[in-house]
Amino acid sequence: MKTAMIIFGTLLTFFGLFSASGKFSKMENVMKAMDHVGVKPAQINILATLEALGALGIIVGIWSKPLGIAAATGMTLYFLGAVVAHLRIKDKFKDFAPALLIFVVAAVTLVFELKRK
Repeated sequence: MKTAMIIFGTLLTFFGLFSASGKFSKMENVMKAMDHVGVKPAQINILATLEALGALGIIVGIWSKPLGIAAATGMTLYFLGAVVAHLRIKDKFKDFAPALLIFVVAAVTLVFELKRK
């Protein structure tokens, strides 16, 4: 069980840092997508910081169960919010599939965090 948690946690960390880096570096396609779902430019660095901190919390959470649970919960809620933002504006599946994938990985990581001893 711990091995699966580490695998999913590492994957979630990678996804979170990759997503955050796109926001921090103001990649054109990321900025267009954020604007498309109604995120204001002033909110982008805050969201990127939350993603990066959540990703780092997942890694540190390997050794600290409470931090792992908190980080996995935060990442799950964050990407649930991203999926809802896309659904709210009736985006096509291809437009929110990455957010949905990360949400699923975060939710699975959270389940593994909660079940580990």
